[in-house]
Amino acid sequence: MTIADPRSGQLTVERPSGDRPAPKTRRRRGRWVLSGPLLLVLAFLILVPAAFVVVAAFTTNTPRPGSSLGSFTFGHFAILGEGTFVSGLINSFVIGLCGTVLALLIGGSLAFLAARSNVPLRRFVFVVGLMPLFLPSYVGALAWSMMGSPRAGLLNIAFRDLGLPFSVDLYSMGGTIFVLALFYAPYPFLMIHSAMSMMNPDLEDAAAIHGGSALRMLREVTFPLAMPAILGSGLLVFVLILENFPVAQVLATPGDVETLPTFLYQLMNDSPVRGNEASAIAIVLVAIVAAVTLLQRRALAKRSYTTVSGKGVRVRRVALGRWRWPALAAVLVYFALSIVLPILTLLLTAVKRSAYMESFSDLLAPGAFDLSVFSQVVNSNLFETVTLNSVGVSIAAAAAGTVLAFLVAYSAYRTRARGANLLEGVSMVPLAIPAIVLGMGLLWTWLFMPVPLYGTLGVLIIAFVAVQMPQGLRSMASAIRATDRDLEDSAVMLGAPRPKAVTYVTVPLMRVAFSSTFLLLLMLSMRELTVPLFLYTSSSNILSIAIFDQFENGGALQQAAALSVIYVGIMFVLSYLPRRFGGQTSV
Repeated sequence: MTIADPRSGQLTVERPSGDRPAPKTRRRRGRWVLSGPLLLVLAFLILVPAAFVVVAAFTTNTPRPGSSLGSFTFGHFAILGEGTFVSGLINSFVIGLCGTVLALLIGGSLAFLAARSNVPLRRFVFVVGLMPLFLPSYVGALAWSMMGSPRAGLLNIAFRDLGLPFSVDLYSMGGTIFVLALFYAPYPFLMIHSAMSMMNPDLEDAAAIHGGSALRMLREVTFPLAMPAILGSGLLVFVLILENFPVAQVLATPGDVETLPTFLYQLMNDSPVRGNEASAIAIVLVAIVAAVTLLQRRALAKRSYTTVSGKGVRVRRVALGRWRWPALAAVLVYFALSIVLPILTLLLTAVKRSAYMESFSDLLAPGAFDLSVFSQVVNSNLFETVTLNSVGVSIAAAAAGTVLAFLVAYSAYRTRARGANLLEGVSMVPLAIPAIVLGMGLLWTWLFMPVPLYGTLGVLIIAFVAVQMPQGLRSMASAIRATDRDLEDSAVMLGAPRPKAVTYVTVPLMRVAFSSTFLLLLMLSMRELTVPLFLYTSSSNILSIAIFDQFENGGALQQAAALSVIYVGIMFVLSYLPRRFGGQTSV
């Protein structure tokens, strides 16, 4: 309030009582307003199941309702000295490192072509970068095993028919790396494309004005600015490959290549189940991933990566010159390897009457094809149940996961809230726990919980949100670090409450990131296999489980292939919706 001194006539400002600085204790409590509830939610979703895993690692008995945990012990960690564990760990690290590098090369190249180049058919390139998400890695690995089997693979049959002295054997470490890179490349593509599409071109324009070549500009300006998305997606892909079980089971195990996930699968399927030893291995993986995450965070803290501001900008396109069409040809090769050939293989497997053939000429015989399998699948009660369950669970989990990931990323990177590092650390915990073991932890959790959610769709939604929290956080964190906060702060200075400023300023600026994160979590939920294996019942069955069951049953191979083809179509439709309504942006 402004008042005049009656003696001097000078104006003075008197602070209203409501504007006095808040006591220090009140400010400290206020710093927990956002992070505190988030920590409680994450603890319920993630730490409680993880706690069951930790308990199992240090007790003689696995957690079971109505039974004792036994006594405390360190004996389960003796498994870390077994030769099978050591060889599996080394093989997994080699596959993880090589697969991550190849996936980053593929996904990053596609992201650059779609977001920042003048390659022909850029919208098609964007779709190609997403399409491998339509195939779960398990189905893709099965399709490639049908093509690359050393004896009966379709590619080897085609080579023999053509008289070519070539053979393909995907039952190897190289084949496993190849298939994993194909189907994990969309993750870095989504994250790097989001960063590049929002990038302010001012620094690139400055480099061009000062005589920098296009290649030097990309090397020293564009890609360094996209480093949060590159490192974030690299960490994500590395750990996902490290813990991937289905592809390793299909391709590595037949080639006598032991990996850590397949070793864990053996432990969980031994009789009796060796869940305590599997939990001990999970503790070691948590420590490894926590160390890698800390190194990544320190690397990003060394400089600023802000590239998005409030002023309107036009994305700078890099002229590829004579490389425009070769670049498009490379995109088409990836499209063929990741989508066309696997789907054609599934189609052929579904419609041919005989499960085996010596030559493609066998397909010319009368009655070689039977299309009735598709009508049988669509008209079955199983198809209606699993389709509705899968779509409903996936949409709900993706929406809840996107909102939660944004709130955690905002609290960790935009506020001075207490526990920001703890929030991020807890969010990354599911990335370090193998899905097989985490599925057991979730099973134990919801068997002990008084709320009767086990066996319902609700427990699947909760499980998907918990398991996919790292992916959502990595996607949101890279976007929020690249978004300038000046407009949000300006709105607050002009009187808008912080939540309103975030809703009407920050969220619209991050619309592409929201759409990309929702799409990522939607696809992950639709393709999730390992975790629901421990949580589903006949009334909560989903598509991925149905396909898995039918593939495991050799007599239902045709039905599984037909269901996989229909499943790909459903995922394509679901992936189009957020792009159509939530992520309209120039590509």
